[in-house]
Amino acid sequence: MRLRNVKNAVEIVNSSKYVITEPEKYKGEYNKLFNNDNPIHLEIGMGKGNFIIDMAKRFPNVNFIGVEMYESVLCRAIEKLNDEELDNLRIIRMDAHNLGEVFDHEISTIYLNFSDPWPKARHAKRRLTSHVLLPIYDNIFKGDKIIEQKTDNVGLFESSIVSLSTYGYVIEEISLDLASTGKENSLTEYEAKFMSQGVKINYLRAIKK
Repeated sequence: MRLRNVKNAVEIVNSSKYVITEPEKYKGEYNKLFNNDNPIHLEIGMGKGNFIIDMAKRFPNVNFIGVEMYESVLCRAIEKLNDEELDNLRIIRMDAHNLGEVFDHEISTIYLNFSDPWPKARHAKRRLTSHVLLPIYDNIFKGDKIIEQKTDNVGLFESSIVSLSTYGYVIEEISLDLASTGKENSLTEYEAKFMSQGVKINYLRAIKK
């Protein structure tokens, strides 16, 4: 993904009412932040926000948190939120490797949408379904561990199936062409672009008891 610098990106991000600037303070207590005990769903790598914003609108009784590393990308999501009032949505700028520092057994579902495939073997541990990240997720999940993944990258999808299965997850749903299933689906910006080009989207839902 080519990133374009956004002037004053840090200030734009930190001044947004949707952004949690000190997430460590809420570790284990995000129910107090949202002022309810609704389940919390986490999107890792939320990009420009299309997916998680739509999900927050569709499911008002679920709390959503989006994580993204890059301020310049988050600025685009924040622009879309300027005219919205979504009490069930928050954003954190952070690296996924640090999730254990800000969450403690309070996430019900993780979404991995069009993550960087890191195609070279030496970079495999950077994939969001790698043996490095899955143990971190263990410590932020509450109850059953549920991961939903969408990607156009077949190599990443195959790697994820192997990694998740080896780690004890059961693949409950899987499709090599999500659009053909008729499943209700909030689109990411990449997904909408790929689908318009006829690219098939791979999807899985995995659970670990």
